[in-house]
Amino acid sequence: METWPAVAWFLLFSHIADWLQAVHSRDFTVQDIIFLYPSTTPYPGGFKCFTCEKAKDNYECNRWAPDVYCPRDTRYCYSQHIMDVTGESSSVTKSCASLEQCLNTGCRESGLHGHKVCTSCCEGNICNMAVPRNDTDAVFATTSPLSHSERHSAHSATYLLGLLLTLWLLVT
Repeated sequence: METWPAVAWFLLFSHIADWLQAVHSRDFTVQDIIFLYPSTTPYPGGFKCFTCEKAKDNYECNRWAPDVYCPRDTRYCYSQHIMDVTGESSSVTKSCASLEQCLNTGCRESGLHGHKVCTSCCEGNICNMAVPRNDTDAVFATTSPLSHSERHSAHSATYLLGLLLTLWLLVT
């Protein structure tokens, strides 16, 4: 007996189960992004970031972020998260950013008593969905080296070859 029909039924039922367990979460999911942000770009390499100024929490920032492309002179998405002593959000600011704006990521104590400020940057289309909450999250995450070199093209070729080999193994 073929296993594909059983796999298809399992996937269908698991999708339905996920749908039935829908909760009103205060965070965005990848599905929200796919629905809200189409994939066409106005210029080659165009990308979007969640953008807000001093929103009360991450949900409010992401929910009302304008759907616009970042300027050509930016390459990264920036997030700043201010939390009180208990870890509750006090303020969230997100924007498109240049390299210079992303060089001071991490967490530090704020001027407000007991408040902590964490900043992070990332490279990629709407990659700043989550907010940094600690030193593990408050990083500068890039998908490519900061300086373009031959290593980048060799790494890309190796990655592509591995991806093609994986797909070939799955098909056969």
